[in-house]
Amino acid sequence: MGFDFFNVLTMIGGLAMFLYGMDAMGDGLSKLSGGKLESILEKLTSNRLMAVILGAGVTAVIQSSSATTVMVVGFVNSGIMKLSQAVGIIMGANIGTTMTSWLLSLVEVEGTNFFMQMLKPTSFSPILALIGISMIMTAKDTNKKKDIGNILVGFAILMFGMDTMSGAVKPLAEVEEFTSILTMFSNPILGVIAGAVLTAVIQSSSASVGILQALCATGAMSFGSALPIIMGQNIGTCITAIMSAFGASKNAKRASMIHLYFNLIGTIVFLIVFYILNGIFQFAFMNDAASATGIAVVHSIFNIVCTVCWFPFANVLVKLAELTIRDKVDEKETKHEFAILDERFLEQPAFAMELCRKEAIKMAEVAKEAIYLALDNIGNYKEEDYIRVQEMEAEVDRYEDALGSYLVKLNNKDLSPRDSRSVSVILHCINDFERISDHAVNIIESAKEMHDKKLSFSKNAMKEFEVFSSAVHKIVHMAVHAYADNDLENAKVVEPLEQVINGLNAEMKQRHIRRLRKGKCTIELGWILQDLLTNIERVSDHCSNIAICMIEVKDDEFEAHSYLEALKENNFEWYKNAVYAYRDKFALPENVIDEEESVTSSVEA
Repeated sequence: MGFDFFNVLTMIGGLAMFLYGMDAMGDGLSKLSGGKLESILEKLTSNRLMAVILGAGVTAVIQSSSATTVMVVGFVNSGIMKLSQAVGIIMGANIGTTMTSWLLSLVEVEGTNFFMQMLKPTSFSPILALIGISMIMTAKDTNKKKDIGNILVGFAILMFGMDTMSGAVKPLAEVEEFTSILTMFSNPILGVIAGAVLTAVIQSSSASVGILQALCATGAMSFGSALPIIMGQNIGTCITAIMSAFGASKNAKRASMIHLYFNLIGTIVFLIVFYILNGIFQFAFMNDAASATGIAVVHSIFNIVCTVCWFPFANVLVKLAELTIRDKVDEKETKHEFAILDERFLEQPAFAMELCRKEAIKMAEVAKEAIYLALDNIGNYKEEDYIRVQEMEAEVDRYEDALGSYLVKLNNKDLSPRDSRSVSVILHCINDFERISDHAVNIIESAKEMHDKKLSFSKNAMKEFEVFSSAVHKIVHMAVHAYADNDLENAKVVEPLEQVINGLNAEMKQRHIRRLRKGKCTIELGWILQDLLTNIERVSDHCSNIAICMIEVKDDEFEAHSYLEALKENNFEWYKNAVYAYRDKFALPENVIDEEESVTSSVEA
């Protein structure tokens, strides 16, 4: 049977299924990991051997050395990873990418017994597809069942595509023109160029190796033709990292160059040594028909040998990259404040989501420290604290702008239900954190006004304010730590304290009015107190918003008013007990107005 138009259609269809299956499986694995693998990669790279192992492991899981190296470029660009640490991960990524070729080599499994028959993709792929589809159809958005189902279906489609491609190209063995083209690739230079171009076009060495394995089904491709193509594929895969480094920092560009030099020099040295040895010993297998398993073996040997040989000389790669991308005289590269929110990470949404969460926690901590510092300045004003609170408020504003812009871009990606909820929580909460820092500025401005006008509260009023302040310290601490730890139980007890703070606010206003009537306070100081109480009470409102957002978004809804109504109408026993406990803990001192004590100024009246 010859090779006709319908074979071409079948081959194209098989290739499409193969590429889609690889993408779907990698995407499912990435979502299932929830960004944890990438976070480990970010932290545990100080030991180069560990970096190689981690790079191999992460790449084997996400099925893409290109994705791993792009992440490395992003890590280096954001300043959280040094070039010396990046080398190990890049080496490991080259080893990890060989896992795909071993999986694809299963198409050659032969045997008549039941166990061997089940190892064939045509046997186990339908089972995996059935299990995967069942999991997807019965999965809830709140669990990982759907991600596992997508992985299984993606793998089944990948193997079906591979089997379809292999079957479609088998008739090519009878086409003389095709076999003559394959023979051309036995020329090492042409083979390397062909492999590099193919991989650069589809931007996946795993996919290009899979296509090469499918071509082996013709029986017309020898190891002599396949070996240079495999070498070229390792060079072609560098294009993704190089493209991702455009517009990045010098060190990020150097990281992409390390990847290129590792594969380029490794390929050149490997081919020179190999062909010299072949000229001496005349390796017989070079004329044998290549197989999918043989391709996997060659691919693995090359990457492992390159890593072992380069490992002791990793610093040479760093120096070579630094010589290629030089620093100009007197030029210092400025690190961007939020460089960690690198757009390269958007291709790994789960990891990008984790980065956003970490930055939002930092923002929350700054807002918390700002409100603490502002409250501590009431009655104890310091000019340096006033400046510091202003600086922290500006920093929180920058956090909100950077996170908001990045999350909008991230929200356009294919997010898991869990990550989509996380985006909603962060977008809601960063606004509240920003407003808390605004109130911190208002509070310390009131402290400055009192200091400039030499006004002060009476001892009794100051004791009352200290109780009020301690309650606000507590609610801010609870809200921020509930958010940072994703602690829903802690979030639930924020609202009872917010109700107690509202009560304290009302009672302090009443006490102020009584002081005013007795002439123990002035209108001017009263306005300052009013501003303080209003700003502090609104801080507690924002803490309540943060807690409610965490609780409601978890249940796939966000309606703060209805939540509060339900909470109070149902009159939960735990809610009442929590309110009573907070009332006892933050009770104002006995309401006694000292007739001899003035609260109008620091000068006794």
